[in-house]
Amino acid sequence: MNGTAIDHVKLQIPADGIETALAFYRDGLGFEIDGMDLYESGEKPFFSVRLAPGAVIHLEPSDDFAAPSRTAYDHVAVRVDDTIEGVEAALDDAGIEIDRRLDPLGATGVAPAVYVTDPFGYRIELKAERA
Repeated sequence: MNGTAIDHVKLQIPADGIETALAFYRDGLGFEIDGMDLYESGEKPFFSVRLAPGAVIHLEPSDDFAAPSRTAYDHVAVRVDDTIEGVEAALDDAGIEIDRRLDPLGATGVAPAVYVTDPFGYRIELKAERA
């Protein structure tokens, strides 16, 4: 068996964190939201942040939400079709603080990246695909 890509990651958020999630992922980072209609109708227990045509983060509101521990979770890395300067400018425009900057080794090699933390404590790596 050979994997081809990560399809999705599923993360819990607080039950009352939907608007906060939309403000961060949609309004701040600029990702599209999928499946909100299915979530609101009760057909699905989550809605999705569309990262790329074949990749999403499912966000599941939960009354049992507990903020992630760095011993159990570190980050999700997302390749972004932009330069690192473009990523940093977009984050600055959205008022999103950069936690750290690195040139990490990832699935496609070494590339510049910035790390941000969402309102629920999940760290997101935004890795530039263009120089």
